[in-house]
Amino acid sequence: MLKNVLCSIGFLFCCITTVLGQNDAYTYAHEGEFGLSVGKAYYFGDLRPNNNVFNNMHAQLALGLFYHYQVNEYIGFKLSGNYAKLGYADAYNNKSEYTIRNLSFENQVWEANITGIFNFFKFIPAIPEYRFTPYIGLGIGAFYHNPYTFYQGKKYFLRTIGTEGQGSSITGVPKPYSKIGLSIPLSIGVKYALNSGTNVFADVCFRFTNTDYLDDVSTVYAPTAFAQNSIAYLLQDRSHEVIPGNQFGIGKQRGSSTQKDAFATFQIGLSFNLQGYRCPKF
Repeated sequence: MLKNVLCSIGFLFCCITTVLGQNDAYTYAHEGEFGLSVGKAYYFGDLRPNNNVFNNMHAQLALGLFYHYQVNEYIGFKLSGNYAKLGYADAYNNKSEYTIRNLSFENQVWEANITGIFNFFKFIPAIPEYRFTPYIGLGIGAFYHNPYTFYQGKKYFLRTIGTEGQGSSITGVPKPYSKIGLSIPLSIGVKYALNSGTNVFADVCFRFTNTDYLDDVSTVYAPTAFAQNSIAYLLQDRSHEVIPGNQFGIGKQRGSSTQKDAFATFQIGLSFNLQGYRCPKF
């Protein structure tokens, strides 16, 4: 009973000192934050095997929303919803074997993930000396994607076409790939509290995935799976747009299945703190 009374008095004291503008490092609790972010998305795969991650010429839009639960001043968990627009084309490559292949794609990736976050420094937004920290995060997520391309101004979804023979009756072709993939997000960033209620941050997050079809390219050509001169036939091998009449034969390498596709985002954002007050220890 006495302990409860003392705790109530201590909590009331916390409230009074807060109203008076005094910050108490022993009673203030940073319980978490929620926020949003915007930036650029970068693709890595068969159409972009050697390009630098920060080549902004072909980066596209990235957006994010999140809730961050803070366990203590160093450790937290973040639940995120993210959007990343990916795309690339062989026409951007300076090697002839890629420009002749002439494939291209765009993809809209919708991802949800949960990530464990570790702050390198103690982070207490209400205390000026603890308002900045670098952080690192590792998690697991799932995403939805459906790659497409444009031909003569019209949009075509590539999974439906089965550009490597998926879904056809011929043997030796891959199975249709799933629109749902798994991701392992690895992030590093910095965060600064503008005041006790608001933070700004910037981070880079690289996603390893379990699919090689973010770009719809992975294995070999299978031209016999398609009716001659059908739209599927024209899109599975687009070298004819560079060299009229050219077509790669059965089993010729279209991509490489030895390494999965990946994507990354660089974002800046704003978050709003969820605050509480712990009862002082007596």
